Amino acid sequence: MLVLLPPSEGKASSGRGAPLKPESLSLPGLADAREAVLGELVELCLGDEDKAREVLGLSEGLRGEVAKNTELRTAGARPAGEIYTGVLYDALDLASLDAAAKKRAARSLLVFSGLWGAVRVTDRIPSYRCSMGVKLPGLGALASHWRAPMAAALPEVAGGGLVLDLRSSAYGSAWKPKGEVAGRTATVRVLHAPTRKVVSHFNKATKGRIVRSLVSSGVAPSGPGELVEALRDLGYVVEVEAPSRAGVAWALDVLVDEVH
Repeated sequence: MLVLLPPSEGKASSGRGAPLKPESLSLPGLADAREAVLGELVELCLGDEDKAREVLGLSEGLRGEVAKNTELRTAGARPAGEIYTGVLYDALDLASLDAAAKKRAARSLLVFSGLWGAVRVTDRIPSYRCSMGVKLPGLGALASHWRAPMAAALPEVAGGGLVLDLRSSAYGSAWKPKGEVAGRTATVRVLHAPTRKVVSHFNKATKGRIVRSLVSSGVAPSGPGELVEALRDLGYVVEVEAPSRAGVAWALDVLVDEVH
């Protein structure tokens, strides 16, 4: 099982560990694309601060994020699972998993990123600010920048099993499973049961809980149909729309009244 996650806007500090070693990151096929983004991002943030804030979509109150980006090559690095914070990652709470569940998370979870493309939760990265929606002056829109290298690298990473896609639309645009891979991909939408509307907090927290439930239980669904059964066995209320034709992902709705 491969689980595709969005990153979080909020991130923990880099800490005092050893700096980034780009060659140590997973998915080495993305190395050249990563270096291109990293190089331009650092150069942008070393220049005109107001221009950098505008490009990155940062408010005045987040001016310090520009300075953070200038030190990406020298700042301490920590596992990505410790860097990403926010509602989804709070609910997932990787740190509190037992040893077996942590190993499953390390194998299964892939976090998409405007800067790194995609990383494992065990990959050591510095804290940064660069969303997938950014359009860099030289490289252009990052989602477009990542499409070709992702299309080359991700099918192999997906292997032959289930792909559980929990990304937001901005990150989903960087790689869309196609063909046979799409047929064993399931996307999840979380709906507030009384209103049947998407509520951001419910959506993010429930997705974190789903991932935690799967890696904690050790269930290994081989396809979307088995995933539906597994989630129902784990106590989730799931409605499913199987694809009407080959090469289309399954669409799952998880209904929640409240987040515990």
